[in-house]
Amino acid sequence: QVQLVESGGGLVQAGGSLRLSCAASGRTFGSYPMGWFRQAPGKEREFVAVILSNGVTTSYAESVKGRFAISGEYAKDTLYLQMNSLKPEDTGVYYCAAASGSSGTDYLKDEERYNYWGQGTQVTVSS
Repeated sequence: QVQLVESGGGLVQAGGSLRLSCAASGRTFGSYPMGWFRQAPGKEREFVAVILSNGVTTSYAESVKGRFAISGEYAKDTLYLQMNSLKPEDTGVYYCAAASGSSGTDYLKDEERYNYWGQGTQVTVSS
């Protein structure tokens, strides 16, 4: 059973940086595609970034491209999301997720493709 636990959220001023972590169990990183999603108050959850099981191929939402970077560490079985140049519109609960099937990055922008989810971590960006 895959378990995912996010950490690293918090309050930061616009222009600042945060690094989110997602600790996985059971050799998840490198075995499953993994992604980050976020949900702002009153809005639906949306795709942020994905990394395939090869640990190299990534894809990002247009709104975060050039500012966020997804990566992972095999030894720690941990997924990361480095967030730079944060904006107030980046505020929300951030979730990591893992998909049991392998597929391309476009397919994995859909949250329905993911089988396992963490509990989320709150990110608040003040203006």
